[in-house]
Amino acid sequence: MASQPKLSAHPLLLLGRLDGRLANSPARSIWMARARLEGAATLAGLAGVPISVADLQDWIAGRTPPPRRTEDLDDPISVAALYHFALSATEAAVDPLVQATLAVSRSVLDDRNEAEFWAPYDLVRFGPAWREASVMLTAPYPEADLLGVAERLLEAQRLIGGAPQAARSVLTMDGRELRFPPLRFDTVWMLASFVPSALHAAGFTLRPIPSLVGLPKLLGDAPPTLAASIQGMIMKTAANGLRDLDRLEHRLARLPLDFPVTKRSKAPLLVQLEMAYPGLRLTAVARLLGISHQGATKVMRQVQEYLGQNHKDSPHRHTATAS
Repeated sequence: MASQPKLSAHPLLLLGRLDGRLANSPARSIWMARARLEGAATLAGLAGVPISVADLQDWIAGRTPPPRRTEDLDDPISVAALYHFALSATEAAVDPLVQATLAVSRSVLDDRNEAEFWAPYDLVRFGPAWREASVMLTAPYPEADLLGVAERLLEAQRLIGGAPQAARSVLTMDGRELRFPPLRFDTVWMLASFVPSALHAAGFTLRPIPSLVGLPKLLGDAPPTLAASIQGMIMKTAANGLRDLDRLEHRLARLPLDFPVTKRSKAPLLVQLEMAYPGLRLTAVARLLGISHQGATKVMRQVQEYLGQNHKDSPHRHTATAS
């Protein structure tokens, strides 16, 4: 009889430390926004549409259409739809940090409108299975046990991915009925999008942490093996998350020294937004900061000069653009 993988408490201690620091860290909103992008990029890789966080940032800032949209690729799902599913997987969470950062994300780029415009067929094709996965994986768990989470994931895969989806019909705005034949499709990315909420529902975290989505592409059929994979993913993601949180807190602590402005200035807030969404355009800056376009232009100029002087320390490629 093959030995079963042993689970360690160390990854969960790291996860608890990260989760606890997110409660009071001054960089928690920036970190959560970046974690959403990292999680979405990871899910895209699982879905067979590999993209980078920078690709998402280019789209969010309005520099490009959705990633891979113009490359004439036969992708199994559009990035616009996948990004919408990724963000929506945690929208039911009542945690104030999750809700606030989701609201900001949708103020910068509304994933719902983008998915409706670029990928209505994918919303119809994947939506029913995605909702079934949500019900199964976010329901309460009897105890905080990774083995229980793994068992629920495998059960969901058997029920959702084991049989083709039923044929569906959709009524278009002009009154036509479109019928879609039964299809089989990979569900790992879909299940992975709910792992943050599953870990929260099982009592491992105080809130869904959106970067905790790195499942193996093949889940297998052994709960202990999958639980060990989830544990390894938690350890890697939590360790990287703590390092990123340290860097962000250090940058924020130095901001008043490196960027002296008046207390009423909106520039420091824009610098923080740039840490998550580099290259924001004028209209988005004005909307997010609640100022006029003229005021936004002035603030953006200040931030561009600051980021230009500190380019070597910046983790991003772009600065805000006034177009």
